[in-house]
Amino acid sequence: MTLFRIAIPLLAVSCASVSQPQAAAVPENLRVPPGQTMLLRMVARGAQVYTCQARTGAPAVYEWVLKAPDADLFDVRGEKIGRHFAGPTWESADGSRVVGEVMERSAAPGAVPLLLLRAKSTEGAGALANVKYVQRLDTAGGVAPPVGCDREHAGNEARVLYSANYDFYGSR
Repeated sequence: MTLFRIAIPLLAVSCASVSQPQAAAVPENLRVPPGQTMLLRMVARGAQVYTCQARTGAPAVYEWVLKAPDADLFDVRGEKIGRHFAGPTWESADGSRVVGEVMERSAAPGAVPLLLLRAKSTEGAGALANVKYVQRLDTAGGVAPPVGCDREHAGNEARVLYSANYDFYGSR
């Protein structure tokens, strides 16, 4: 009976300490259409590259403009499986790639915005061949510098470190 009194509370504590990971809340405007299956998650670590240039329609005003992302892509175990670059393009180590176009965005305080993108084109027969939508979630960093862009620095580039999760949706 004493063993029973000890085992039950220990079992309750053990069960209570095991928790399932919770999915981050996805803003309504970034949800993929019904019927899509998550095919793959890639973790990006790299930079958002900005160029200092005169504002269109206001040549005396200079601003940092996104040139392109430049990031390595990793699987959830941390193994490098691709790269992310201008387009925006995601390329898998298997040679498949998807080019996206932004459909929706949602602010992420202190970081580049969360995005929902539609696949504009795909290439190859690998992991990214059937992608129809891409979500950029869980962003950190990557925001254009607040200073340092003026006439004297026109044409300069700034590389701002960032990370994000990219979820790829489509049909299997």
